[in-house]
Amino acid sequence: GFIYLPLLNYIDGNLDFLETLQQADDTVNSLSDGGAHCGTICDAASPTFMLEYWVKNRDRGTISLEHAIKRQCYDTARLYGLNDRGLLKPGYLADVNVIDMDRIKLGKPWLAFDLPAGGKRLLQKADGYDYTIKSGQVTFKDGVVTDKRPGGLIRGPQQVEMLEAAE
Repeated sequence: GFIYLPLLNYIDGNLDFLETLQQADDTVNSLSDGGAHCGTICDAASPTFMLEYWVKNRDRGTISLEHAIKRQCYDTARLYGLNDRGLLKPGYLADVNVIDMDRIKLGKPWLAFDLPAGGKRLLQKADGYDYTIKSGQVTFKDGVVTDKRPGGLIRGPQQVEMLEAAE
């Protein structure tokens, strides 16, 4: 079992004050420590939490699905110089999640002791992701990894191919 004790952004016992931040143009929804604390936090849950809490389940102060997707795709890609990503448009690299918003839900976190020397990492599954597609290949189907690995290492800012200039 776990004891969940939020230390940040939970001053009044709720996340209401974050509504303003979620709507602000200069807010970037992006978080990762590169796995440095993989036994205590699960950064991979952040995008699903945004969809489940802010888009689907919140009674007031919700954000639109379009706003959330733009934040997580286009805005984050621009911040990190991945200018060839974040849009479904000719010349852009398309990484696509096909999401069933009626089923989107985070599972309970659990610890796995599968790192070298029995090191631990915190894992969390999510429901509602029908497909994840990278470079035209299905890499996840119904939340289960496939044998396709079309991704690669990215070094430095990426530019949109000349296809866009030809439009």
